[in-house]
This record gives sequence, C-alpha cells and structure tokens, in this order.
Amino acid sequence: MADLSDTQFTLHHAEAEAEVEMSQETLSAVIDGAVAKGDVLSVAELAGVMAGKRTADLIPLVHPANLTHLLVNASPDRAAGAVRIRTEAAAVGPAGVEVEALTAASVAALTVYDMIRDLEPGAVLRAVRLISSSDGADGEWRRAGDGLDGQRPARSIRTAGRIVANPPGSRPPLGSPSRRHGR
Repeated sequence: MADLSDTQFTLHHAEAEAEVEMSQETLSAVIDGAVAKGDVLSVAELAGVMAGKRTADLIPLVHPANLTHLLVNASPDRAAGAVRIRTEAAAVGPAGVEVEALTAASVAALTVYDMIRDLEPGAVLRAVRLISSSDGADGEWRRAGDGLDGQRPARSIRTAGRIVANPPGSRPPLGSPSRRHGR
C-alpha cells in the first residue's frame, strides 16, 4: 500500500460506468420484470452499492475509503440493446474513490449477467471504465466524450443509494446538485 500518512484530506469524487449487452427479448424481460430471479435493475443497483462499500476488502492494496456518497443507476437502453450502469462515489480523505466507483459498476454489471444468464448466457459485459475523477490536490480528469458514446443513461425513478422523490421523467441527471442532496 502507498504511504498516505503525509497526505492531506480532500474531497474526492469519481464517476464510472459499465454496460451489459443483450438481445431485445432479454432486455424486454428485464424491463417487464419477467426474469425468474426478480427485479434485475434494483438488485444490480443494490449489489453495486454493497460492493463499492467493500472495495478495500475485494481489491488488494486499496486503502479503505470513508465514502460519503455512493450512487448506482442501472437503466435499460433499448436502442443499444443493453443495460447501462452509471456510478458515482465521493469521500473526504487522503485517497481517491475511482476504484470504488469502478467496483460498484463492475459488480452491478456482473449482477445483471447473473440474473439473466438463464435467458441469455452469451450476454456481454463491456465498457467498464472511469468517466471522471476529481480531488482537491490533483484537479480534475474527464474522459473525452463523457463515456458510452457520450450519452447519459436513460432517466429512471429508481436509483440505489439515494431516495429520489421526483416523479418519473423529471429526475435530474447524475451529478447535479439536486441529486447530490436527494431532492
């Protein structure tokens, strides 16, 4: 592990994403709640939150992060034939939260695969990647194109890690100030 004893505590924020590609028939089953194991999107979001919180237990040499924010959103994308997963993580401390955001996205994607594998064992996990990171010392980094084809995930009222009181269709995008405060 890196020695962080002389590192200042700063606010760290990271966004990551993943995608699970599947047939339109399987995607329809996910959207309609017709998958035998249950609500794929909600379970994947919850699994992502749980994994993000346990990153230091899963990845060797990662410093434990005292997360102050972890959000996982799994949204169906009919045009792409996929479930898109977008995550956000934040903490105040000496180390970044990029791996926490990536872990949450990866495990959410694996959960989608696990829940649909009886319907489609050939589903493809792809595009697990960091979208942005920032901290008080090193500044900001953002992936050109803002991720999967430069598109934000479809808006959805469900999001693990945050209670959202907005009606369907009026939800603010990930990362907006109103989303960070749960409004």
